[in-house]
Amino acid sequence: MTELSKKIYDIVKTIPPGKVMTYGQIAEKLGNPKLARVVGNALHNNPTPIIVPCHRVVNSKGELARHFGFGGIEKQKELLEAEGVMIKNYKVVNVFNQFLLLVEVLLKKVIRKKFQWCCQEHFYLMVFLIM
Repeated sequence: MTELSKKIYDIVKTIPPGKVMTYGQIAEKLGNPKLARVVGNALHNNPTPIIVPCHRVVNSKGELARHFGFGGIEKQKELLEAEGVMIKNYKVVNVFNQFLLLVEVLLKKVIRKKFQWCCQEHFYLMVFLIM
């Protein structure tokens, strides 16, 4: 095992259950965003998947690994869902963004007219005031 692989595994060990990171985020933590593929390769060769939770790493679009090395994509999906991560079409669902979309739809129904937010901050302020 290389020193770089050890650093990658140490970062992945810090990802808490129910959370994910991207290969690129891990590469940035290493100090070189261009190492995303190296991160993926190291995780594919992870000698201790029980200790290093490589199932918590997804691509930049939030998609699961098509060739997850420890049981395939279905196993990665199963492990993440068991930790409370929402998956749809083999992609991590950003629950907060889904909540904001739902609130916007509900507000449109309540106001009974379409509206445009001049900026995202106004929308968040409206959500905060409603809660």
